[in-house]
Order: sequence, then structure tokens, then C-alpha cells
Amino acid sequence: MAIQTTDAPINSTVSLNRPIPGQGLTNDPDSPHPWEKSPEFVELDESLRYLLEIITSKEAYSALINMMADGTPLMEITQVLLFQGFTEGKWNPDLMMILAEPLCYMLLALCERSDIDPVIYDAENEDDEANENAKMFNIDMEKEKFEKLTKAARKNSIPAGILPVDIQEEIENIEVSSLLSQPDQAVEDDTNSLLGRN
Repeated sequence: MAIQTTDAPINSTVSLNRPIPGQGLTNDPDSPHPWEKSPEFVELDESLRYLLEIITSKEAYSALINMMADGTPLMEITQVLLFQGFTEGKWNPDLMMILAEPLCYMLLALCERSDIDPVIYDAENEDDEANENAKMFNIDMEKEKFEKLTKAARKNSIPAGILPVDIQEEIENIEVSSLLSQPDQAVEDDTNSLLGRN
């Protein structure tokens, strides 16, 4: 009795048109991605000052305030800002995780200054057991830190020692315009309008 074998099944499953394992690690070392280089910031205070500049810049500040007023969770905004900084090579993943709590408190302080009731995370209003499900970058947050954050949101205050004193003072000195106030509109010259011409 002879056993018949065919090479057809083997040839049909082996394809050479795919990347080999580890090929992603063979990028050109002369032009690495920003996150593959040394990070721009390695200290917490420097990073927090940079983030404060970002969130209080003219372009970002009004957009952030509008997002928080519309109910966008602070945790989502925090994740986006921190991950963007990581992909730009501003900090490494370890510092990114350390920055999560202080940045969330900075956003909470902006909410407080603008009289906005903040939403901390998505499921906040859905269940009472959501404290156990709160995550940052798919990592469970420590229950004590999360409870501290939600208590601070209810009291509209930041616990001492979370943010450096100079950053906290800078946040308190930010001029806040109400979302309900209308921006000053420049008065246009009527001679340029079609109705103003004879």
C-alpha cells in the first residue's frame, strides 16, 4: 500500500507576499519615528508646563472648553492629549502614564474656572460599579486615585500636592470668558455694503 502525497496543499498555504516576523523592526535607523528617539521631556514638571501651554493656547483652549461643556469625558481628552504627545516624541510611555492624573486635574481646574460640570469618564452616569471599570489606556486605574478624582470633581477643588504650586497659580490666573458671552464683533463700514452704495 502506497501513500500518496501532493505538494499542492503546502504550496497553496505558503505565500511569500507577506512581511516576515520582525520586519517592522528593520526600519531605517537614520530616520526613526519620533517615539523611537529619546523623548523631549523626561521630568514631570517640564511636561506639565508644556501641557499647560498646550491646553491654554488660543487655538486649543476654546475647543477644550466647548468639548468639556458638551460632556466629553475628561479621561478621553486626557488620553488623546497624552497619546498625541507620545507619538510626537514628547515623552515615553512611563511618563505618559504618570502625567495622566495631573493632566486630568488640570482639565478639572479649567472646568471649575469655567463653571462647567465635568464628566470624568463615559460610564459615570450609567452605573455605580463603574469605579471598578475605569481605565486609562486600557489599564485599570487605581481605585483610590479614581475616587480622589471624582470627589475633587464634586467639590470643585484640586487636592494639595497633585499639581506643582506655580502651575496651580497659573491656572487660577487664567482669564475665563463665559461660554454664554458673545464675542465683540467689529463694526463694519456701511460704505462697502451693496445697500450703502448709491
